[in-house]
Amino acid sequence: MPEVRSPTLRRRELGARLRTLRQERSMTVDQVAEHLLCSPSKVSRMETGQRGATQRDVRDLCDLYGIASAVERERLMTLAKESRQQGWWQSHDVPDEFRSYLDLEQDAIALRTYQSTIVPGLLQTPEYVREMSNVLVPEVSAETANDLVGVKLLRQGRLASKAPLPLSVVLDEAVLHRAVGGPAVMRAQLERMVETTRIHSVTIQVIPYKAGAHPAMDSTFTILDFTDPVPSVVYVEGLVGHIYLERPHDITRYEYVFDRLKSLALSPQDSAELIAKVGADYRLPKSARL
Repeated sequence: MPEVRSPTLRRRELGARLRTLRQERSMTVDQVAEHLLCSPSKVSRMETGQRGATQRDVRDLCDLYGIASAVERERLMTLAKESRQQGWWQSHDVPDEFRSYLDLEQDAIALRTYQSTIVPGLLQTPEYVREMSNVLVPEVSAETANDLVGVKLLRQGRLASKAPLPLSVVLDEAVLHRAVGGPAVMRAQLERMVETTRIHSVTIQVIPYKAGAHPAMDSTFTILDFTDPVPSVVYVEGLVGHIYLERPHDITRYEYVFDRLKSLALSPQDSAELIAKVGADYRLPKSARL
């Protein structure tokens, strides 16, 4: 994985710092906007990271907040500069709505993800990726499908790096039985998942069918954690769109649900055994599995 700092995270980090500086001086968004001769929405969007602050914006805000430290000024200016750079994924042909997620995942220090129907991207084999690419709406070209495989492989590199990304995965058992691409693809996919469980930074747990109803049966989500002062983000993906939740009560809710799912799931060891068992079933002729 190329060592590129995430532009989106730099915007959020800069915004969090600017918001703290404003609050420490007991100033309102409207007061700051009046000084900068801009709209209050611009100030709000800079503080939430939805809009990148220019180096001129940062200079003016440092003057307004009385930042005398050259080191602090340079740090904020660097964040503003890096927030406008392109990430490594910009050269790949991936859907626009997914670029923001790649941007955030690049600098996440930990991921917690729940999937109800498909294998999470960081665990997918190239063959599984291609099969999933074949059912995307709108359809994608063969070239785009190849790019998606390449991007997945680059992302997965973080799991085996010198500083591996901590990844906690909870899956509904249905993920193991949905035969994406047929028996051969699924056999290789589940074998890959069993191998991945041997990585010390990766935890995979499966919620068995016998667990019955659980709080996320109709959902799929990923919680991305970052270094302070950047707060966590919840990413929810579906046909209705790609949603990013950042409000503290939303994050708390999803963290609670994720912990509940982990408590309902099999232990990591029992989960690995179930994954291996289902994978072995894909080796058998169809008549032997009936």
